[in-house]
Amino acid sequence: MPLVAACGLRPLSFNMFDLLPDLDSLRKRRSRKLADAVGRGAVGANPEHPTLPVKGAAPDPRRARTAQAPLMQEVYRYPRGPGAGLGAGARPVAQQAPDLTLRCTELDIDGNITVRAGEFQKSELCAQHGLQARDLRKIDSKFVNQMPAILVRRHAILVNLLHIRALIEADRIVLFDSMGAPSAPSQSVLVYELQERLRSNARASPPEPAQPFEFRALEAVLISVVGALQTDEEVLVGLVQGLLAYLEESVDRAKLRELLQYSKRLSRFEQRALNIRDAIEEVLEQDEDLAAMYLTQKLHGRARARDDHDDVELLLETYLKQVEEIVNHVESVSSHVRTTEDVVNIILDSQRNSLLLLEIRLTILTVALSSGTFLSGLFGMNLVNSLEAHPHAFAVVSTIAFFSIMALTVAGLRSMRKVLRRIN
Repeated sequence: MPLVAACGLRPLSFNMFDLLPDLDSLRKRRSRKLADAVGRGAVGANPEHPTLPVKGAAPDPRRARTAQAPLMQEVYRYPRGPGAGLGAGARPVAQQAPDLTLRCTELDIDGNITVRAGEFQKSELCAQHGLQARDLRKIDSKFVNQMPAILVRRHAILVNLLHIRALIEADRIVLFDSMGAPSAPSQSVLVYELQERLRSNARASPPEPAQPFEFRALEAVLISVVGALQTDEEVLVGLVQGLLAYLEESVDRAKLRELLQYSKRLSRFEQRALNIRDAIEEVLEQDEDLAAMYLTQKLHGRARARDDHDDVELLLETYLKQVEEIVNHVESVSSHVRTTEDVVNIILDSQRNSLLLLEIRLTILTVALSSGTFLSGLFGMNLVNSLEAHPHAFAVVSTIAFFSIMALTVAGLRSMRKVLRRIN
């Protein structure tokens, strides 16, 4: 600084922000260029983003006035989530429209498939079957974690049990997501059972009273649900019982881990069965719903009394008993699993106590040996004690150290036995 002042030079002030471009002037220059290009007809306005040019399009005066604005209003949607920032490779993401269609298979009163895996608008289904949008939510597989339910409406019965989502009317049944879903094999079996049951009723003898279509369809659905529960129960219970039999003979760490996984699966299966039982019981408790399930009589204009529902009540109670049997069996197996876990914990606690007792014995022996080591350490010091030349000094000291070790060991073990007797 003195040298600069002596030379008559003025110090230069440097500001790093002077190197940055003027953002306002850049915006105005860009808007001016875009307006000139639109005026010449070289570019046109983008229909999706009004401020973005499209080559080869006709000029639009309104787009030109929009382009003259100093700030270009562009709205993008970027993916959200961890690591989804606005990096160099970020792209605008279009907002997906909600799925307003449902796939379904429809069977008529004779068991013939009239529609196979057809896609229908939800609004069309609501208008055709007299339903509300909230009713379709119960039979839409896109909504997960739904509780099983049997809902009775004016002209239909909605069923949501396990893998089955169906709409039953007086002259047809609609199965939703019947093809292409993860449970497609089970639903294919359901379609076959429905066809056989509906056709067998058509071949029945005339003296035999014909069951209404809605009851035959509902019974086929319940048969499929109970069959799926029984199949899962047999597989899961067989695995659990085999594992419990192995653990009764020997406790293995890997088998205990498997038991934990099977117990979780068993709890989930038990909860599913309980939910199905609760859904059937809820319908049986409502006399209005039971009387409203006679859809064929409604179709012919015959009203049903509020307490006249013996047929459908007997039908639901039959399959309720079967579901309760499955629940009771699973609960008994779950109790066996809990009992086995308690026994295994007792065995492990006993082994742990044995290790602790061994550790205590080793500690007592170590304390006793330390007493003899202390005595030998006293005589090992390089000090004159008038016993160096004694002929029997080594034997006497060794005898005293040995007996002290034995005495402390016996005393410690006796004390340990007294404590164990008090505990037991």
